[in-house]
Amino acid sequence: MQKRFKTKILSSLFFVLFVFLTSCKKSPSGEENLAALLPLIIAAEAAIVCPKSSPPSDIYISTTVVSANSNISGFSDPKKAINGICGAGELAGSLDVYALDITGIGATIVLSWGGKTVKNVTGDDFIVYDNSFRISDESNTYAMDPSVVQVSIDNTNYCGFNPSYTGGNVNLMNSWIRFGGLRPVYFNMTTKPFTNSDLFTKTNGTFLLGGGDGFDLENLDENDPNDIGCNAALITNIKTNGFKFIKITSAADVNNPNTGNKFPWPPGSYNGSDIDGVVARELQ
Repeated sequence: MQKRFKTKILSSLFFVLFVFLTSCKKSPSGEENLAALLPLIIAAEAAIVCPKSSPPSDIYISTTVVSANSNISGFSDPKKAINGICGAGELAGSLDVYALDITGIGATIVLSWGGKTVKNVTGDDFIVYDNSFRISDESNTYAMDPSVVQVSIDNTNYCGFNPSYTGGNVNLMNSWIRFGGLRPVYFNMTTKPFTNSDLFTKTNGTFLLGGGDGFDLENLDENDPNDIGCNAALITNIKTNGFKFIKITSAADVNNPNTGNKFPWPPGSYNGSDIDGVVARELQ
């Protein structure tokens, strides 16, 4: 038993070192030191213990991968996007994720709730979980994976939230407005469980109790130029009847209407957004 335990520890450490050397997230300075290794150790530990079982029935996580086409080494299993939320906290990102490409067909994933509909209720209607983590003492500075989020009834016509990038430092959370992949994830269904109601409780201003990025269907914007096929009638339909499909795309694969170019991507990243899951507030 002791030998088997030591073997597991050594395997975990080798895995952590491998991820450290090929990390998809690096600090803006690119400095590799022991301090930079700590978040990966925390993340590896979280990945080992989560998930231990199926998501709780009262957590309305998306259950179906409709389409996923990336193939990032070590993070290419799309089931990781629907097997539960495994956040590692403020200072580390979960490794139990499905990684998107930065651009191209693999930069997008489409998820659903197996035919069920996400309802429009008061406040945030769903939360997108990525694996952002804080990289400095400045609370606004994070290693982020900004993603563009869109919803649909029929998986053909999508409407989004008209995200905006204000420019400047790509690691400043305040530079990104109405994107996913910005806030760290505190919710871990194995080691730090929450109720579905808890997850949608606001704390510290724009942060949620369990972390992640919340979206309110009332904020859908028909003027988003990237939403071909979206109009006022469709938005009214979604607000009234809800949606069935969610599309998440690495921001670097989406046009920034303010510049005519793609949104920027944090330097040093070899892949796009890392999807841990999506949780709805209410289903019907």
